[in-house]
Amino acid sequence: MTDQTTTKTTFRTRLFKIVSLPALIGIVLGAVGGYVYYIKIGCLSGTCPLTSNPYMSVIWGAVIGYLFGDLFTKKKKSVPQDEEVK
Repeated sequence: MTDQTTTKTTFRTRLFKIVSLPALIGIVLGAVGGYVYYIKIGCLSGTCPLTSNPYMSVIWGAVIGYLFGDLFTKKKKSVPQDEEVK
């Protein structure tokens, strides 16, 4: 049982090192929003490259959601080498 717990914890920590929580929420909400956009507004003729295909609408929605969610992440401040505490 401990192997599964450490695997889940390790995966979670690796995931949050790559993508922050607000960005992850933005990806999910953006993907849902892209699908809703496809359903409600989508292009029936098939000539619209983004809205005629549900996969493209979901992908673009997730990208926009990531970019919007990434605005709310706090960036770590780096200490210049001259001002390091000794």
